[in-house]
Amino acid sequence: MADLQDELHTTAEVGELDQPAPPPPALPEPDERPEDDIGAALDLSLLSDPDAAPLDRAHAILAAHPVADGYSGLPWALRHLLWYDLELGEGTVDTDVPRMRRGHVGALFWALHLPEGLTGDRAVGATLEQLDLVRTVARSHPEGLRLAGTAGQVTDARNCGRVAVVLGPAAAAALDDSIGILRVLHSLGLRVLTLAGTSWASEAGLTRFGEEVVREMNRLGVLADLSGASPATISRAVTISKAPVLCTRSAARALRPHPANLPDETLAELGAAGGLCLVPLTAEQTGPSVRDVADHLDHVRAVAGPECVGLSGTYDSGSAHPQELGDASCYPNLIAELLRRGWPEPDIGLLTWGNVQRVLRSADFTAKAAQQRREPSTARIAELDG
Repeated sequence: MADLQDELHTTAEVGELDQPAPPPPALPEPDERPEDDIGAALDLSLLSDPDAAPLDRAHAILAAHPVADGYSGLPWALRHLLWYDLELGEGTVDTDVPRMRRGHVGALFWALHLPEGLTGDRAVGATLEQLDLVRTVARSHPEGLRLAGTAGQVTDARNCGRVAVVLGPAAAAALDDSIGILRVLHSLGLRVLTLAGTSWASEAGLTRFGEEVVREMNRLGVLADLSGASPATISRAVTISKAPVLCTRSAARALRPHPANLPDETLAELGAAGGLCLVPLTAEQTGPSVRDVADHLDHVRAVAGPECVGLSGTYDSGSAHPQELGDASCYPNLIAELLRRGWPEPDIGLLTWGNVQRVLRSADFTAKAAQQRREPSTARIAELDG
């Protein structure tokens, strides 16, 4: 480094050596700081200033209440890249650390979903490979990412300036109809499982074995994701689960008739049970503009309550995104739109961070209580479903 400095600076003339060293350059003004440090330059007085520009207020609110993004397809996208650096920035995907910092993302659920058609041993093996990949990615990006499995670990990661990486949802096919495999996946970090696409979670609802899976998930602290599940499965899972359930990619069917979107009666049932509907930022499910997404958030909040609505970026999942919401840096645009509609800061705080934290804390509490009453299940599908 000394040699490099000698090359960069001309040799001092005779008589200049006794001159005092020049002062160091002045620190940049707040508006000159790098984009990744935008949160540090915010004036938090904007939180209570109704006359401030909505986008400025949005940045201030997100600095206090960051986004817990309920679904990211990044693991599968990274499988197809020979090399990447998420901390410096990766233009071939929608999500990297610089853009998450600009978007004030504090936690991210990394989906372990698989291509359609994988079942049995192939599904188990592919899910294990996904888990291994995510753990490797988190370890190799320690300045930006940190694995987290509980509400406390998510908060700790945020307080250390890292994005908390929560493993899941994974597809129910990854269990290969084995509760023992569920425990193995949980021991490797899995925290969310999607209950759809199996013989025990079908259009007819949960079978006896499916109900036993949900009970064991409660005992372990694995959350049930009901997006894409049949109405019968959703209703039964909401009834028997002692922990809150999630719909990681569901909007309002009353506004857009997509099969994964939820009718009002299901939204009301979800809200009454303390569950959480994570509205996806996809043009297919919510519409082509940021205003369309805000319409869905308004509707879910009105039908199910402000404690039942959250956000699901669904970035890097192959879906097209609404205008102004093209990547993980764009959340302030959505929050600014909600502010224009009169959303109060407490409700925005629940939307972005508080509701996901509540669900994670409830899952932790339920698991600790269940482990005192219930031994690990040894049930087999042949015994319960015939």
